[in-house]
Amino acid sequence: MKKTILTAAIIASLSACSNLGVEPWEKDQLARADMALDAEKLDYALDDHIYFSKEGTSGGRAFAGGGCGCN
Repeated sequence: MKKTILTAAIIASLSACSNLGVEPWEKDQLARADMALDAEKLDYALDDHIYFSKEGTSGGRAFAGGGCGCN
């Protein structure tokens, strides 16, 4: 019984990510301007300003470490 459950769990976990690609009919939705990673440039600029004001660092999300110089 345990072997059957384990085998079923392994098969389910292997087949869960079998289709991660984008289908041709979905590409038009992903090509929209509001789907871009930097669609809201003003929001990102404000977030960067808040981040480096609090942390004492410049560069925003691109760098690791805090304002104390720790990495």
